Amino acid sequence: MEATPNPTPATSDISAASALVGDPSQFGRVAEDGIVYVRTPEGERAVGSYPGKSAEEALSYFVRKFESLASEVALLASRIKNGALVPSDAHEAVNKLREQVKNLNGVGDLALLAASVEQLPSLIEDHRAAYQERKDLEAAVREAKKAATLLEKEKLVAEAESLALSENWKVTSERLKVLLDEWKAAPRLDKTTDTELWKRFSASRNKFDKRRRTHFASLESVNADVAAKKEALVLEAEKLATSKEWLNTAKRFKELMDAWKASGRGKQSVDAKLWARFKAAQDQFFAAKNEDMGKRTETMAANLIKREELITKIEAILPISDLSTAKKNFRALMEQWQKIGMTERSKRAALDARVDKVEAEIHALNEEHSRRTDPTAIARANEVVQGLKDAIASYEAAAAKAEAAGDSKKAQVAREAASARKAWLEEAQKGLADFKA
Repeated sequence: MEATPNPTPATSDISAASALVGDPSQFGRVAEDGIVYVRTPEGERAVGSYPGKSAEEALSYFVRKFESLASEVALLASRIKNGALVPSDAHEAVNKLREQVKNLNGVGDLALLAASVEQLPSLIEDHRAAYQERKDLEAAVREAKKAATLLEKEKLVAEAESLALSENWKVTSERLKVLLDEWKAAPRLDKTTDTELWKRFSASRNKFDKRRRTHFASLESVNADVAAKKEALVLEAEKLATSKEWLNTAKRFKELMDAWKASGRGKQSVDAKLWARFKAAQDQFFAAKNEDMGKRTETMAANLIKREELITKIEAILPISDLSTAKKNFRALMEQWQKIGMTERSKRAALDARVDKVEAEIHALNEEHSRRTDPTAIARANEVVQGLKDAIASYEAAAAKAEAAGDSKKAQVAREAASARKAWLEEAQKGLADFKA
């Protein structure tokens, strides 16, 4: 029987078209030859097939095609309502959806879906104002951002102007650099406003920089102080150049470099000579350190080869046929394993994991062996077997007694009880045999 089409939904209920179909058989079926049909008010229509799949999978496939297009209709309706689309673009989208619905090879309420699409044009007109409101809102946001940017740049200019006469040279230089980075990161304003603000900002920076350079140019004592600090750093670096304490010395060289940077700039020619000595000492140390590390790398590479050769012997223990022999061989191989020197950590980890796998297998078999030979467990298993044997004998005797007394019903019950326990006894005996294996 064909499904009765649903009535055309109200405009405000266009999203109903995106609802799941529910029972697929309400809108379609799969014929014996695998062809899928959709039911419409005009009758059934073939929509295709899904070779190699069950009827349920084939029907679900075409249901999903319907649901996908229904979701597009609902999404378009939602975008129209919130003013996200230009009305002309929305109409174009509706036309595309009409064609898609018309040519859809899917299973679902096609009449309802087509009706939902036809409601979209009126929805576009109903929400034309929403689109305009959105445009107005975006314009307002742009104006707000422009005002915020103007305020931000005016604050940067005001702070730069307040620092122009500062004598706190280092802190102010750093702060002006931060202000410059913030200026570069800020959005651009119109050309006239940006140029005017930049002139004020740049003039303040230049004024401070000129004063700072003039100040330091006149301070020979400052240059002498910087030179003395750097000379001390160079002397310590030259003492450390032949050190073999790689980690601590490398850390100290980093500290010396930080101290060098913090000592400030001295006379350029003096700075260059001191830096050449400092760098020579530093390079000497790190060259020796790298050479030593190269030798270690070679050693670790050789050790890796040894481990890779040994791991094959360890893994050859599996599968285990004789637990005692396997344990003995594993212990002997592990003694060799432990004697191998340093190996690159990342590669050692993978090899250790392979060793752990063999060790885990030995451990598991050892645990199983312990379980099978556990006297307490064996005793409990024997008790179960004997208890079942006694129960069977008791029920068989009761059955014979009841039979002799002419009570066949009672005899039958006793025989059934004995039969059930015989099945239990068989399983219990298997378990006991497993312990003894």
